[in-house]
Amino acid sequence: MHIILMGPPGAGKGTQAEKLVEEFKVRHISTGDMFRAAVKAGTELGKEAKKYMDAGGLVPDVVTIGIVRESLSKPECKEGFMLDGFPRTLEQAEALDGILKELGIELDGVVNISVPDAELVGRVTGRRICRSCGATFHVSFNPSRVEGVCDKCGGSLYQRDDDSEATVKNRLAAYHAQTEPLIAYYKQQGVYKGIDGLQAIDKVYADVKASLGK
Repeated sequence: MHIILMGPPGAGKGTQAEKLVEEFKVRHISTGDMFRAAVKAGTELGKEAKKYMDAGGLVPDVVTIGIVRESLSKPECKEGFMLDGFPRTLEQAEALDGILKELGIELDGVVNISVPDAELVGRVTGRRICRSCGATFHVSFNPSRVEGVCDKCGGSLYQRDDDSEATVKNRLAAYHAQTEPLIAYYKQQGVYKGIDGLQAIDKVYADVKASLGK
């Protein structure tokens, strides 16, 4: 299975990705994971990416695309992967097409979990993360048993800076401007799978699998 998982912040990509990985043993590749692996391995592209990451800047497309090529060229990716967070733009999508063609890999689907903005703002601003173990909770949908305390390890819960309402709205605006054009691009290729993310988690997952013929 070779798929791309798309969706705006708060659409539930992380939850669905976990389920897909568990059931199909597919390799989950996020842009952040790729950057960290390349930096740790000390590759030339990893060193280049680290310069931008250390300065708090965006890693340029030419570096990002090179790191994606390195990651997808690994033998384990031949068996299957789920790309999360890449591509974000049409330029990246076109570059990815070239990489996959070089590697002789065909996409099985581009799964997009869609949720209205008003719902997403509520989802993201209610998110709470454990400082100790990184477990995720939500004040409405998945509250911890004791407010502010992690069920798993007893650590304290906090709201990330980028989960504030103003930041979330900015992230959504950027998502719509940059990533939504990919929907038309992948529809034209016949690999686009639109999923209603307002449904219950298990129903969303059932729809994701059905869209991939699983």
